[in-house]
Amino acid sequence: MPFGSEGVQPGIGMALSGGGFRATLFHCGALWRLNELGYLAKLDRVSSVSGGSITAGVVGLKWATLRSARFAHQTLLDEVVTPLRRFSEQRIDVPSIVEGVLLPGRGTADVLERAYRSRLFGGATLQDLPDDPPRFVFNSTNLATGVDFRFSKPYCGDYRIGLIRNVRVDVALAVAASSAFPPFLSPATPELDPDAFEKTPGADLYDRREYRERLLLTDGGVYDNLGLETVWRRFTTLLVGDAGAPFHYEAAQGRDWFRQALRALDIATNQARGMRKRVLVDLYASGERKGAYWGIATPIARYRAAATLPVPPERSDALAHVRTRLDAFTQAEQESLINWGYAACDAAIRAHYDPSAAAPPGWPYPAYALDRPLPREVTVEPTRDLPDAPEGPEAPEAP
Repeated sequence: MPFGSEGVQPGIGMALSGGGFRATLFHCGALWRLNELGYLAKLDRVSSVSGGSITAGVVGLKWATLRSARFAHQTLLDEVVTPLRRFSEQRIDVPSIVEGVLLPGRGTADVLERAYRSRLFGGATLQDLPDDPPRFVFNSTNLATGVDFRFSKPYCGDYRIGLIRNVRVDVALAVAASSAFPPFLSPATPELDPDAFEKTPGADLYDRREYRERLLLTDGGVYDNLGLETVWRRFTTLLVGDAGAPFHYEAAQGRDWFRQALRALDIATNQARGMRKRVLVDLYASGERKGAYWGIATPIARYRAAATLPVPPERSDALAHVRTRLDAFTQAEQESLINWGYAACDAAIRAHYDPSAAAPPGWPYPAYALDRPLPREVTVEPTRDLPDAPEGPEAPEAP
């Protein structure tokens, strides 16, 4: 059987997108609501990218504790939400770039990995993650092969060069590779034994040893910013959280090569993301898959769920424009984003997956309820000369 082609089976796969600390916090809110509804404990796989991998890494390493506590709400707060909030109070990206550039023998991704290890994951390896279920998959992009390079407890690798089984890679390294945003935090260069790779069916580059000797990995969002590929071909139920940056129209474009290259990357990423979302929506609409999608840029009214938490469109639009950096997020930004992830996930689940679920009891953080103006401490990116591209008419309405 080709690498990654296990076949579709009953089960729940969850995908957590990239988007820096903004995504990390937005996903915290979604996990909060999924836990209240009883779905967190039922997950069979968690596939993550970039900022979503930061969240998933903590959840995976705390899974045994959560399970032993029967997924008690306070345990989720103490073991997952609070550590992630503390981590998102810190400046990670710029110091990593500066140290990686100025100090010889170090790359920015190496410094990023060290920050993850010292401040969040410690020396935990992929072998410290739970046995299935759920399987936690951290997605990066192999710059040499151009495809998804996956890290998980049973194996890591990609379908063109093969895989290594049961490797003791640090979780910090896997998350750093998944969040090594190009060009500033990239590439990650894990040192894996080229002879430990196993040739799998379809691994057309395995016999070219140079592809296994020197791995250059970048942010998983370059290949699949939603982290969908490792779940939608496997499970009948898909729960998808999307905290990726909305695409901006800009009439005045720079003529220099650097800004053109960045803009071209934005366009290519947006189109790839849009295509994956359209396929996901088609899978839902055809009945081939069940589940729900919630997006940071989707107004809550579009879900058409009953008794949703009140989120005026100008509030959700502002939160969709919070920076996607790995820098210090204020208390207001953290709690507002968690509130929005909670409300968006709730609306999507009750509208499109479980209409019988009870309405939410209230805001996770009432002091930053989204039915009131956002505080000044929430920093929103400057507005552009045109509004963001809508999710339609090119893309069908997201479920």
